[in-house]
Amino acid sequence: MTLRATSGRGTPTAAAPRAAVPDGDASALPHGFTRRLKSALAGAADTPLVHLGNFEVEEQWAAGECGLPRVRFAAGRAVVHRMDQFALLLADGDDHVVLKTPPDPDHLDHLAGLGIDLPRVLVPARQRAERTVTLDVLEDPALLAELGRLAAAGHRLMPHGVSRLEERLAERCSLPPLPPSSAVCKAVNSKVYSRRTADAVGLRQPAGRACDTPAELADAVAWARTVLAAGGTVVVKDAFGVSGSGLSVVTEERRLDRVHRMIGDRAAASGDRVAVVVEEWVAKSADLNYHFTVARDGTVRFDFVKEALTSGGVHQGHRTPARLTAAQRAELAEAAVRLGARLYTDGYHGMVGVDALVEPDGRLHPVIEINARNNMSTYQARVHERLVGPDQVTLARHYPLRLRTPVRFAELCEALGPLLLTPGAASGLLVTNHATVNAAAPPAGSPPGPSFDGRLFGLVVADTAERLAAINAEIDGRLHALSARNTA
Repeated sequence: MTLRATSGRGTPTAAAPRAAVPDGDASALPHGFTRRLKSALAGAADTPLVHLGNFEVEEQWAAGECGLPRVRFAAGRAVVHRMDQFALLLADGDDHVVLKTPPDPDHLDHLAGLGIDLPRVLVPARQRAERTVTLDVLEDPALLAELGRLAAAGHRLMPHGVSRLEERLAERCSLPPLPPSSAVCKAVNSKVYSRRTADAVGLRQPAGRACDTPAELADAVAWARTVLAAGGTVVVKDAFGVSGSGLSVVTEERRLDRVHRMIGDRAAASGDRVAVVVEEWVAKSADLNYHFTVARDGTVRFDFVKEALTSGGVHQGHRTPARLTAAQRAELAEAAVRLGARLYTDGYHGMVGVDALVEPDGRLHPVIEINARNNMSTYQARVHERLVGPDQVTLARHYPLRLRTPVRFAELCEALGPLLLTPGAASGLLVTNHATVNAAAPPAGSPPGPSFDGRLFGLVVADTAERLAAINAEIDGRLHALSARNTA
């Protein structure tokens, strides 16, 4: 099915690496984040794209790798898979976006009313909540044929990240992807690669070890014992963990030994290979995420930096502007040049988001982790530049809900009232993803069952930090009241 999102009502229709372009310098560049992306990766700012929000691509990259075991819950997976709707925010009006289900028409009205030029939406005939949108598309011959027609018309595929599944989709439709091969994307997204690359280009990072073999892991564990003996803390990271999964914080030797045995047992059963990082836990005053683009010709553009909000290693959102000095921003821009050059040499081009941190004394660790794929901040970039003034502050986050029955966007609007961002307003909440609210709900037509968890993603905009905090607190309160009414 093809829907024209711009209607708001979904009417069916058929060389050597180069220096970085400084953040904010748009001279000689196409206007708008998405058009700059197209120019950098496709060679022309008007190249039409098919966006695919295949979140949890790390799960495909991690297949067959020996790291830390991860616990997967069906409800949580369903919510993550509905993060595919973020692709609506990145796409231009001449693009297409493939989503698991049609968006709520009132949410499209919300976005279009704020001046966001929306794409056409493609939806598979059937979707299953527990699987990615890529798998849904691969089982829909009619949609595959439509994608083939778009390919013939010059469209390119822009997935969240590239695994073998996305390559299979591209091959079935003759729809060439913008990012490089799945082998390259997997390699550069490993935390082992992040550590070794930071070392290779001379960037500060927490003390630690990258491990590909049981022998390297044994050496890393021996080193970790010295850190624990000195009163420190270490963290063991799965090479392809994301948002806190595949991460173990260790404060005592017994726990370290258990983790070592667990990984060692898995390695013995999988060919004596491991894929983990062992690092010293560093005190910090702020988490950061900075974003840059590596073009097909090796040009590196430093896009922006945001202050990341985390809890227990789990990403919670972003705050802008990041509280950094001019010297710290310059250091991050230089780090982007070095990392981008190395990524390009290793065969990668595309979006890159890097996690960094600031120590209490102000020193930067410019590399904690490299994510060479779309990032949460990638999807915020286009609406941020269109809706946020140069002196405004923002908070991007998700709001948890506990529900028994699905909540339509109109009900959310009623609950949020004047807090929702409206055309011409100086402050309010832009809802960036509504699909995640009801992703874990029982199938349509089923009787209400046990309560389920949902997430409402949004971007709060305000003129002052104080006003931002007040709006955020009131949103929390109103959504808590909505949850209470829904589950009563």
